[in-house]
Parts: sequence; C-alpha cells; structure tokens
Amino acid sequence: MNTPQGGGADMQEWMRRALGALLLLGGIGLVAMTEHSLLDRQHASARHGGEILDLGGGGPPQAGQHGYMVRVAGPVRVIEAPYDPEFGQRAQTPVLIRHVEMFQWREVRVGSDVHYELDWVDRPLDSHRFAQPSGHVNPESFPIRGKQFDAGLVRVGGYALSPTLLHALPGGDPLPPDLKSLPSNLAASFSLVDGHLVTSAHPEQPRLGDLRVSWETVPAQEVTIFAQVDGDELVPAAHALDGKGYELQVGDRTLADVAPDVPDSPSFVTARRLAALLLGMLGVWLLMPESRRTRLDLVLAGGAGALVVAAVACVLWLGTDVVVGGVWFAVALVGLGLAVWRIRATTL
Repeated sequence: MNTPQGGGADMQEWMRRALGALLLLGGIGLVAMTEHSLLDRQHASARHGGEILDLGGGGPPQAGQHGYMVRVAGPVRVIEAPYDPEFGQRAQTPVLIRHVEMFQWREVRVGSDVHYELDWVDRPLDSHRFAQPSGHVNPESFPIRGKQFDAGLVRVGGYALSPTLLHALPGGDPLPPDLKSLPSNLAASFSLVDGHLVTSAHPEQPRLGDLRVSWETVPAQEVTIFAQVDGDELVPAAHALDGKGYELQVGDRTLADVAPDVPDSPSFVTARRLAALLLGMLGVWLLMPESRRTRLDLVLAGGAGALVVAAVACVLWLGTDVVVGGVWFAVALVGLGLAVWRIRATTL
C-alpha cells in the first residue's frame, strides 16, 4: 500500500531536483551571456581606443568623460573663422584653401611622340627635365604659394575638433574672392575672371608665368564624429588598433554606422545580473536535500547559489577587467562565507 506513495514522493523529489538543476544552469547561462556580451563590446571598443559612450547631440563635456571614445552628431559650428592674410580673404567655414596655378609649359607624350603645350598647373614644372627644353623654359618657382587656413575654433555639439578631425571634414565649395578685401598692391596686379584672380593683362590669352589664384572652402555641414575625448576636444585615439583612431561621416549616423564592428551593449545589465543570482539561489535551494534542517535554509541556498554564479562571471573577466572581475570575486567570497557559516552553524 505504501509503494505508490513512495514512488510518488520519489518522482516529486526527482522533478524538484531536475527543476533546481535547470534553474541553476539558467542562472549560470544568463550571467555568462550577459558578461560575454559586455566582454565582446569591451574588446571591440579597445580596437578603437577605449570605452564607448554614445552622446548623440553631444552637450557640454562632462567630468569623467576624458579618454572615452564618443559618438557626437550635429552641425559644424565655426567659432573663429579662418583668414588668408596675404589676400585679405575670410570665410565662415572650417577650412579655407588657397589654390595657386601658373601658366606653364608641360610635356605631353603619346607613344614615341612628344609635344608641348601651355596650361594652368598648380605646381612648378621643371623644364630642365623635358626632352626638348629649348623654347619651353618654365619659371623655377611660384612667387605665391597655395596654402590652407584652418579656423581657430570649430565645434560639433559641445566639443572642439582637433586639427586631424578638422582636416578630415569632407567636401569643397568654390569661394568667390572679395575684391574689396584685397591689399592695394595685389588689387593693382590681379583682376577677377570667372571666380579667379589672374595676373593676365589679357585673361583670354594668358602668357607664360601668369598666375591664377582661387579659394575653396570646406562646408560647415552636419556630421557624425566617433573620436576620443581629451578635455573639451575630440581627438584621434592614440592607441587604436585600427591605426586611425577616429571616424567621420556626413549626416546624423548611428554608432553602428561609424563603428560597425562594435556590438550593442546588452540592455538591463543590472537586472540580468540580479536575475542570474536569484535563479542560482533558487536552483540550489531546490537541489538541497528534503529535510527539516535545510528545506527552508535560504541562507545556505543563497550563499551557494551566489558562489556558483559569481565564480562563473569572475572567471570570464580574468585578465580583462580587474574592477569588474574583482566585484564578482567579492560576491563569490560573500556567497562562500554565507554557505560555510550556515553549514558550520547546523553542525554545531
């Protein structure tokens, strides 16, 4: 008569322990998945130079952001405009570029045939190296050089751009020169033709050695920058494994656009960690022997469950992050202490 009851009790015990094992494994699996996701993101971040913050519009710099890689999006704002002092040209743009060309002889080869033609070229051509230099001698140097003029201060969001990021801004728009700003000596030498300043007496028929000067601006557009915070400035990460240390794209781009190899951070990290600990504790409690002494011993179950789950998490962080690994190690020690204390208390 007692056999069916005994068999039912054994079945209940087996099911209870099976459920306990599943819950304990679930806690271990949940904490392992969470920490693996964090580790993957940290390793990917390290390739770019450091931990990553997604700041969006990038308000004013905050304490504690120094050294972080950040994504900042917004319009390029020029605070101190660039200036070309020789020609008196100024523009509300991140970068102002002066182009200088000279009307020179250039050598053109088509197979074995060589001929010469006059054209505008932006660098001195050494006519001594021509196959037929006689009659095709160029001036040896430019009296005026092309130059690039950077804005004194450019910001995106609340952050200033370092020279490297400033020079990475894309695009170029022609800038008509302002004749009123020309110094008097240059105004007497140059005339305006098709958006260029030229020294030709007859612009339609330039002569050897004539100069042509024009300006180009980098537009102040909306951009997304992924770079490192240095005070209130965005700079390339010096220790990035990709050798570049920054990314810059036009428009408002997501972090996945500018750093596609960086996985998303897992959501609800703290809640997932607490859930893993609770699953582990409940699993150990169900695995404990069915006896009056331990059936409701939540302290022992809590300590043992925390020990197992925290030990798994701690091992994953070994050699990677001392702080996170140390926190998990401390949780494991607390769990071990509670379990040992409860076992000793019940044996006395």
